Amino acid sequence: MVWAPAAVADARGACYPTRVAVARVTEVITSSPDGFREAVEEGVTRAAQTLRNITGLEVLGKRVKVEGGRITEYRVDMKIVFLLD
Repeated sequence: MVWAPAAVADARGACYPTRVAVARVTEVITSSPDGFREAVEEGVTRAAQTLRNITGLEVLGKRVKVEGGRITEYRVDMKIVFLLD
C-alpha cells in the first residue's frame, strides 16, 4: 500500500492538496508583576489586538526581575503561531 497525503487528482493526473494552511511565527517578550501565567495571558491578549487567527504558542524561556531580594516581575519569552489569511 502506498501512502499519499490527502489530495485530489485532476483529469491530467496532477495532485493538488485539498487544504493548505500557511502559518507564521512571531516572538513576543512580555511581563507581569503577578506570575508567569499572567505574563503569558497578557502577551496573548496584546498579540490578539494586531494578529488574527492565533492557533498556539510556545514558551521559550522564563525569567524574573529581583529588586531588594524580592521578585518584582515575571518575564516570558514566547513564540506565537498564527494562520495567514
